[in-house]
Amino acid sequence: MTESLVMSNHIILFCTCPDQNTASSIAQTLIGENLAACANIFPGLTSVYRWQDQIETDQECLLLVKTRRDIYPQVEQRIQEAHPYELPEIVAVSVEHALPEYLKWIDSCLSK
Repeated sequence: MTESLVMSNHIILFCTCPDQNTASSIAQTLIGENLAACANIFPGLTSVYRWQDQIETDQECLLLVKTRRDIYPQVEQRIQEAHPYELPEIVAVSVEHALPEYLKWIDSCLSK
C-alpha cells in the first residue's frame, strides 16, 4: 500500500431506480440535505431479478452515492421515503482505500 492511500469510514451506496428522473430526484435530495457528497447516475441498466416467484427483466438506472457509514441510517431513510419501489435496492459497500484529499472533500459536504 502506498502512502497516498488511507483506510476510510466512507461508503458507496448502490441503488437501482426505475428511471433517470427518479435517480436524479433522489440524488438531488441527498446532496441538498448534506447526506451525500456526490451521486452518479448510470442509465441503460438491464436488471434481471426474482420478484414474487417470477423472473423479471427491467430497464433501470443505477445510482451510486458517495457518503459515510455514520450517516447511512439517514441516507437509507431518505431513499426509502423518495423511492417508488416497494423494496428498493439499497446496498452500501465500504471504501477500502481512497485519496485523502477526496475523502476530506466528501467530509466537507456532509452533515456532521
